[in-house]
Amino acid sequence: MGSEGPRPGPAPQDAPVCGACGGPVGTAIRRRKVLGVFVPVWGPGPCRNAECAACVVETDEKPGAGARRSRSRHGRRHAPPGDGS
Repeated sequence: MGSEGPRPGPAPQDAPVCGACGGPVGTAIRRRKVLGVFVPVWGPGPCRNAECAACVVETDEKPGAGARRSRSRHGRRHAPPGDGS
């Protein structure tokens, strides 16, 4: 008991690669909803190789930067700044 040696653990995951060029890609974290709660899902990120057909060009704009809520969480409209009422 106790002298069985180290137990084999989970094997390290291979680094994700691009399906088009075979180059390494990073890991992207997305989220999905499970039973009403958002949980992280790790997957391969976009290819950044400029010579690859599946290359994704980065833009300066963040996703969702233009989308803003006009109502609060409770459905009431926010008063404009400087409005004394």
